[in-house]
Amino acid sequence: MHNSVSKKILTLAGLKPRLAVWRLKSQRIVFTNGVFDIVHPGHIDYLFRAAEKGNRLVIGINSDASVKTLNKGSDRPINSETSRAIILAALGVVDAVVVFDEPTPEHLIRIIQPDVLVKGGDYDADNSDPNSKQFIVGSEFVRKLGGEVAVIPFLEGFSSTNIIEKIRGNG
Repeated sequence: MHNSVSKKILTLAGLKPRLAVWRLKSQRIVFTNGVFDIVHPGHIDYLFRAAEKGNRLVIGINSDASVKTLNKGSDRPINSETSRAIILAALGVVDAVVVFDEPTPEHLIRIIQPDVLVKGGDYDADNSDPNSKQFIVGSEFVRKLGGEVAVIPFLEGFSSTNIIEKIRGNG
């Protein structure tokens, strides 16, 4: 793997010094998270638009074990956490990728303290019900710190689930 890619894939401990440097430089830190199992143009559009909201884009990706808890199917993820991290880290707009094991990125968000928390179009930035599927985990914490919570609409016609169904001959 190329060094420019591998140096972006970090543990939480490895990310902390970078966050400190970025904050010293008054750079806005944007955080988003997801599985990013089969990266497609919808993901690319989403990540570019997320990156435009600040100076540094940090992505939390669900570990393989964490994906198993998300009801995406017993055969998911298709790509390993290492493969998914490499693909995302190879994108120029991405500054750091961190894998997390928890069912949600709440702990990661509390450590990172992003200036902007971004999620995709199936979420609602104004939803305050933690039991709702549209609720953005960490949104209350980010707002308490004076940060912003943003939702980026999906690029129509792209979905990892639909791609997988098409490969299986079901789509």
